[in-house]
Amino acid sequence: MLKKKITKILVGTNNTGKLREIKDLLPQNLEIHSTSDFKIKSPVENGKTFEENSLIKARYFSKKTKMICLSDDSGLEIDVLEGAPGIYSARWGGKKGNFIKAMNRVFKELDKNNKNWKNKRVKARFICALTLYGPNQKTIKSVGKIEGHISHSMKGENGFGYDPIFIPKGKKITFGEMKASQKYKIDHRFKAFKKIKKLF
Repeated sequence: MLKKKITKILVGTNNTGKLREIKDLLPQNLEIHSTSDFKIKSPVENGKTFEENSLIKARYFSKKTKMICLSDDSGLEIDVLEGAPGIYSARWGGKKGNFIKAMNRVFKELDKNNKNWKNKRVKARFICALTLYGPNQKTIKSVGKIEGHISHSMKGENGFGYDPIFIPKGKKITFGEMKASQKYKIDHRFKAFKKIKKLF
């Protein structure tokens, strides 16, 4: 483990929504850099799990910048779709990462699976795998999950990605309808970060 706390970090993502959420979780006295500061394109994510893809990104960005990197790989798993979109969550939005398109694809796949899906509670979860990797830093991995179900329609303008169609367990509104301060207290990214925040 580190003898001293981390004071400077690279957030390994080119996704602006994800960058904003991770920055909000990190301590304010931390010197935070993003991959766009270095104009580094993202690596090919050819892992089979969220953890593998998170490590691929953290290792790649850290080696390019010689900095300690915190990388996230996250996505939505839907039980009746056998865990899809899963690690392909971003790719369902096409090359431009259009999540309206991705959410419509979820609805289409659910329709194909069962025309009456809106009369049922379609179980789903968000998963986030965080990896901390860098020079003189032991590689740290952490996973957070939040259970919930799929909304019948897109609701809310907040958050990013699949937030407008995910209703967390015990709540009546989607992540997209929640204020950031509400979402950050319960979501998968917060749960994963809680396990490693003592390092900062």
